[in-house]
Amino acid sequence: MRRRIAVVGGGPAGLTFARVLHRRHHPVTILERDPAPDARPPGGTLDLHENLGQLALGKAGLLQEFRALSRPEGQAMRILDADGNVLRDWRPRPGDRANPEIDRGQLRDLLLGPLDVRWGRGVRQVVPGTRDGVLVRFADGRQETFDLVVGADGAWSRVRPALSPARPHYTGVTLVETCLDDVDTRHPGLARLIGDGSMAVYGVNRALVAQRNSGGHVKVYAQFRAPLDWQTRLQRPPGPDRRTDIGTDADTDIPTDTDADTGMGMGAGDAEAMRSSLLALFDGWAPPVLDLLRHGTAFAHRPLYVLPVAHTWDHVPGVTLLGDAAHLMPPLGVGANLAMLEGAELAESLAAAPGDPDEAVRAFEERMWARAGRWAQFTAAGLERLVSPDPADALALFDEVQPS
Repeated sequence: MRRRIAVVGGGPAGLTFARVLHRRHHPVTILERDPAPDARPPGGTLDLHENLGQLALGKAGLLQEFRALSRPEGQAMRILDADGNVLRDWRPRPGDRANPEIDRGQLRDLLLGPLDVRWGRGVRQVVPGTRDGVLVRFADGRQETFDLVVGADGAWSRVRPALSPARPHYTGVTLVETCLDDVDTRHPGLARLIGDGSMAVYGVNRALVAQRNSGGHVKVYAQFRAPLDWQTRLQRPPGPDRRTDIGTDADTDIPTDTDADTGMGMGAGDAEAMRSSLLALFDGWAPPVLDLLRHGTAFAHRPLYVLPVAHTWDHVPGVTLLGDAAHLMPPLGVGANLAMLEGAELAESLAAAPGDPDEAVRAFEERMWARAGRWAQFTAAGLERLVSPDPADALALFDEVQPS
């Protein structure tokens, strides 16, 4: 197989796809809009499931390296009520590696390895069926053709319109992220409250979740039901720190200031307005729990979007999708795992297809749709229970999925 293959997006799905083909000596062109690997924060931590993400890393020959970097202790999960009482405290058994945690940045660097990425190559449009193959038009005006283009470019994919008119829609749940640094030294009480892994507190239509990353870094997520434009109603002070509302690309109606992966960062004035609004939203919760918000050092607004649960498309030769580009779902620990396994499986299918790869891609899509549809249903129902009028729904869901 010496066809011209491009994958759009240098996230877990695209890099796993390219790494598995690289292992089989098949070149892949990786097109990534970021100008460099460290152009923006890589995000939080991921728990890689034994039968999903870890299976994909095994296909890429990286499982041992992953185990050296991962944090099995990060599987710990503690649930509190709004008064600060511990309701559940799950801890991994010795040697348990079913869902160890790894920082997204560490995973990205592990997957990158020897891969050749074209940084700063934002894709504007993909046009299948041209005389020379699949035409890729770049944001800088250049263009190039390939035999196969794989869209692994996330929620607001520029590849998806070549296959499907579907667009992500707002779930009704908004997430605001903040973070704590050097938590064990600067905030030892919060460090003990969080434990070795994650801690969650569930209330009426809202929740606070804290999750350890490596190096004493903690991500904190406030989740609540609200209108999509709720943040524009904050009483923000005027001045140079104030951000404008989210804009759109006139050609595609795709948000230009935010997406489901990166969120919208805030200037200092907006951040303090956000902190005050969140403290008011969670008023009455235990002071140690609210300290997660009081001591947060930055804020990012992340409204949660999803694609239709049963998102499929008519097969188009030369183009396909992976991960969030194909089946954006609520972030309940499954999306990156599915995306990585899909990347690995598609790569293996292509490597095993000595002739025309189109049938291999078509068969892969059928398998992906069936599996992703099941997970999309599960995560959609899970989000309804985790951010619900009855906090007992969230506790019951964890009792069902956590090992006894």
